[in-house]
Parts: sequence; structure tokens; C-alpha cells
Amino acid sequence: MPTLRWTTPNSPEGHESALIMASRFEVRSLKDVPRFFLNSPAAWRQVRKAPGCFGASLVARPVKRTFQTLSAWESREQLMTFVQMEPHRSIMKAMRSTMSDSTFVFWDASVADLPISWAEAERRLDEMATKEAQER
Repeated sequence: MPTLRWTTPNSPEGHESALIMASRFEVRSLKDVPRFFLNSPAAWRQVRKAPGCFGASLVARPVKRTFQTLSAWESREQLMTFVQMEPHRSIMKAMRSTMSDSTFVFWDASVADLPISWAEAERRLDEMATKEAQER
């Protein structure tokens, strides 16, 4: 499962903008990678049915112990509703102890720009990670 391509659960038609969220998770050990893979299908099924989700993608780099998500949402409220619903909520709780680092970045974009490129998402994630490291 190196990449789950952009999927569009809900058409953004009729909307001008979307909230974009990119995330990067690094697990502590290669032993934790299979656990992430085991939980991913349930979360992916959930996002494909999530109200307010205009699109989502996932990139897995198992050898680097890194997983990245990219999604577009109608609103922050829709995103937070998804985060707090099952199975995502339980998956977050179960995976917390395996995480060595995580980075999140949010921005607004025109729905005409969807899907957002992974190059853009990774650039923003790198900028945020650098900023967070400087603040520590």
C-alpha cells in the first residue's frame, strides 16, 4: 500500500474553497509499520464515506517508517467530526504509543485546485516541521 490515490467521496461542486489538511506520521520502529498498515483500510473506508470530505490520499514509505495523508474538506467542523468518529478515533488512540513524530498543516485552497499536489503538501509539511523544530 505505498500510495492510495486521490479519491473524491463528495463533489466540491457549489463550493468555492476547501480546507486542506496534510499530515506526516513517523512510527518509532519498523516493527510498528505493520500495525499502521493493518489500521489503514478501516480509516480509508471511513474517509470514503465521510460527509464533507472532498478528497483524500495517503502515501506510505514503510522503510522510512513514514506515512502521509492529504485531504480536502468542506469545513474544519467536518474534518473534526471525522477525526472524532469511529474507527478513526480508536485508531488514533491505539497508534499513539507507536508515534515518534507527527506534523500537521492546514490551509485554504480553491476547489478548482483540487486535487492538491503531493509536492505542495510535502513542501508545506517540511516548512511546518522546520518551524516546530525551531520552536522546541
